Amino acid sequence: MTTSEIPVLRCPLCKGSDFQQEVGRLDSRWGLTSHRMTLLICRSCRYILHFYDKNSIFDFD
Repeated sequence: MTTSEIPVLRCPLCKGSDFQQEVGRLDSRWGLTSHRMTLLICRSCRYILHFYDKNSIFDFD
């Protein structure tokens, strides 16, 4: 791969490259932490790829 090529994200199940992007949040069991994630949902097989953003104990929204 040369430096000018952009890698294409592929679904690990069906090898599809078309995704629906959503933003999600996962709270800990006791609600002390909140994890923001970007979710990419494969349009072909609906497999969900999770990408971790950041977390904070002060995020109560």
